[in-house]
Amino acid sequence: MEETGLEVIGIIGAGTMGCGIAQVAASSGHKTLIYDSSSIALKKAEEDISKMLSRLLEKEKITISESKIIKDGIIFVDTLEKLKPCDIIIEAIIENAAIKQKLFRELEDVVNLDCILASNTSSLSITSIASLCLRPQRVIGLHFFNPATIMPLVEIIPGISTDNSTVEKSKKLLSKWNKSVVLAKDTPGFIVNRIARPFYGESIRIFEERWCGISDDEIGIATIDWAMKEFGGFKMGPFELMDLIGNDVNYTVTETVWTQFYYDPRYKPSFTQKRLYEAKHFGRKSGKGYYSYHENAIKPQPLKDKDIGGKIFMRVLAMLINEAVDALYYNVATKEDIDLAMTKGVNYPKGLLQWCDEAGQEKILNILTALKAVYSEDRYRPSILLQQMAEKKIKFYK
Repeated sequence: MEETGLEVIGIIGAGTMGCGIAQVAASSGHKTLIYDSSSIALKKAEEDISKMLSRLLEKEKITISESKIIKDGIIFVDTLEKLKPCDIIIEAIIENAAIKQKLFRELEDVVNLDCILASNTSSLSITSIASLCLRPQRVIGLHFFNPATIMPLVEIIPGISTDNSTVEKSKKLLSKWNKSVVLAKDTPGFIVNRIARPFYGESIRIFEERWCGISDDEIGIATIDWAMKEFGGFKMGPFELMDLIGNDVNYTVTETVWTQFYYDPRYKPSFTQKRLYEAKHFGRKSGKGYYSYHENAIKPQPLKDKDIGGKIFMRVLAMLINEAVDALYYNVATKEDIDLAMTKGVNYPKGLLQWCDEAGQEKILNILTALKAVYSEDRYRPSILLQQMAEKKIKFYK
């Protein structure tokens, strides 16, 4: 087995993400310890992993020997002290900064001095999480995407105090796990959850204002989903995807990014999403979200008007591209990592900066300028970099 210096893996949180990351680690031959404060969660995790391995065996995705290696490699522990042998611990618990800070400080009293402490947070500041630690230089963000066993992307997010050695060791480990790695600045939402906000937010805005004259709620939602798939080649529409992710998760990320950006209107949450969250209409897992998933539910049919669909798609695309360009302008990541993150992390049909080159910087700028003129909202302000490139007729890729 290739040496990485990080051979014993600890996972905190026995939920879907924790179990997925544990399975990835064990598949690469690592001794993997899973801790959860709930004995019920640990028992369920053990059952779920066994079921998953059985399904993979039935589909001949893995062999009996591979299944045994994974199963034998995962150990369930009921105290933090049992994580002492770990070389790296990846936390995958609730998205609450105070809880994560407390956990990381407690871990420092358990693990060895060289143990890396990683957070799977999707939007919280790594620097903030490390702020109570005595050795913040070993704290890093490793953001996996769900399901971790299938999705290839991992965002690596160093905090202000993170050592280069911590970054390099993490890269080496993830490379061994056959993950596509991008490096992101410690800013709200990192790459994917920052840039993807308009896919949801602008689609909800279009729905709320009955844009393009669609007055029926169900038809409006179905039409927007259809437009993004028909004209953009997305595998799922925004409302279908929110229902799959869970409107509780998606709303929490939206609100977190918005507040961390000091209430920038570009990231403002919607009342539509908040009401679904309050009603516990989380989507597929609750049986109802933007669509109904109950038995015998009939999915509404979209209004397949190409003129309307094209306008919907270009409005959302312009907002997505503007966000990607702004992320590049503020050095959140390189242009290559931005495009890789969106294709590998959320399955976009192509990178947004590449898409901007194909659509034309001037065309995207004109859409945003027109929206800002109509709404008089800072939400639609074009990125400075987009304006500069449109004026000079420069492309991102030559």
